[in-house]
Amino acid sequence: MKAYSEDLRERVVAAVERGTKRSEVVETFAVSLPTIKRWLKQRRETGALAPKPIPGPPALKRDALLEALPARLAEHADATLEQHCSWWQERTGGEVSTATMSRAIAALAWTHKKRR
Repeated sequence: MKAYSEDLRERVVAAVERGTKRSEVVETFAVSLPTIKRWLKQRRETGALAPKPIPGPPALKRDALLEALPARLAEHADATLEQHCSWWQERTGGEVSTATMSRAIAALAWTHKKRR
């Protein structure tokens, strides 16, 4: 899920600071009351409303998969996820799950339709 834009955050906080009832701000901007409270706290403590970075290490496998997969999919369009995972392990020596492979293929907007 993507973070709310900084522009929306600014407008919501500005509305609360103008004295608009929080219940009205919730309805107007379609954000929850805890979200408003979190943004107000963030503004108070840091002075900014920029979204925080996503925690955790960067996705290293996915980037490499996205580079290598288009050629593989063009040559082996009928291969199963398990076959693609086996190919990746042979190619790089690293394992990927079928879920990771599926997400990488979906990110490329590759269709699942097979030849008859």
